[in-house]
Amino acid sequence: MHIPTTAAAEHTQAPTKVRWKIFLMMLFLISINYIDRASLSVAMPMIAKEFDLSPAMQGLLLSSFFWTYAFMQIPGGMLADKYGPRSVIAGATLGWGLFQTIAAFTTGWFSLLLTRLGLGAAEAPIYPAGGKLNGIWMSQNERGRGATLLDGGAPLGAALGAIIIAGLIAFFGSWRISFVVAGVGTMIAGYFAWSYIRNHPREHSGVNEAEARHIEAAHAEDARADAGTSKGKLLDFFKYRSVWGMFFGWMCFNALFYGLLTWMPTYLSKVHGMDIKAMGGALFAMFFSGFVGEMIGGWIADKWREKGGNQATVLRTLFGIASIIATIAIYGVSQITDPVTVVILLSITLFFLRWCGLFWCIPSLIGTRNRVGFLGGVMNLGGNCAGIGVPIIVGLVVQATGSYFMALMMFTGAGVGLFICSALLIDYSKKVPV
Repeated sequence: MHIPTTAAAEHTQAPTKVRWKIFLMMLFLISINYIDRASLSVAMPMIAKEFDLSPAMQGLLLSSFFWTYAFMQIPGGMLADKYGPRSVIAGATLGWGLFQTIAAFTTGWFSLLLTRLGLGAAEAPIYPAGGKLNGIWMSQNERGRGATLLDGGAPLGAALGAIIIAGLIAFFGSWRISFVVAGVGTMIAGYFAWSYIRNHPREHSGVNEAEARHIEAAHAEDARADAGTSKGKLLDFFKYRSVWGMFFGWMCFNALFYGLLTWMPTYLSKVHGMDIKAMGGALFAMFFSGFVGEMIGGWIADKWREKGGNQATVLRTLFGIASIIATIAIYGVSQITDPVTVVILLSITLFFLRWCGLFWCIPSLIGTRNRVGFLGGVMNLGGNCAGIGVPIIVGLVVQATGSYFMALMMFTGAGVGLFICSALLIDYSKKVPV
């Protein structure tokens, strides 16, 4: 039978790679997100001196971002479910760039706190919307890499933030200029996000027929998995162990990660005597190790799945290995006094901890397509409850004891909790029937 030339070409052409370009853009956006978020931590030694801040007040400021960030997680996910991820991602990026810029003009701790509240509210929808994109654009065997590209911006942004913000502070002698540069750059990135991201593959001019069919075949498989799932109320999700395991597992992960993100610059400065340049280099090494680890974890997960690995076995094994090694390494930090060895142990901690960026494929694994944004918001709410509490608790502990030992023990306990939740509590093999 004769096949028309155009139809024959459709059958033989290779799928385009637009979905991967979109997730590379998400990696870029999340990196900027964390450069902006980490800027206060890197600049805190200078800000604390300028505004005369106690350790407890520093902890309050480091925590304040997470108050609105956590509160807006579920609303942000619901916005992504209702309006699609494109407008939510672009609007969030423009908004947090604006607040980052305004922070440069604050004159005291209270006005700085207000800008951090605005920054948190604006940044909140980016991860739930990214989780929604993962469900829309990626197939089942690509979502591990999609999740880690999405979440890999966290350690990469923290690493780049350490170098960029510390470098700008050292060059200009001003933390304020560094905030303006970061904020304006973020707003420019928001424009490019709107220009390239689309809510569905068929809406993107760069997607060819082969890529569209590849993605639609994955959607059809998801639809078959969704077919036996009842459509209950959103609150019904909280009847299931997997949802609570996801919530508290991500909380434990972020208790450790945000603890390192917010307090390590001050820890390295006060305990190990590092100046701004040495501290910037150490933080880059640590968080870039986390980025490399996250990319490797996503690659291992997808390749194992492609070779027939059971979804639950793959995730439980990777989460179990990651949480055990990270816990041992962060405990080792509390026992070592040599600065170089401490940085090596912190780099090991982050390399394995960031394998748990794979958590961002869990909402699409256990939830139906129209509920992925909501579940992503629930998960990140748990994570950012830790973001609220950990900086304050560490500040109070350091002020009360004059030592970081108990804070490091708290981080060790978070690693144990991560193992229990991710390796034992979550059922990765079936959808939650809501």
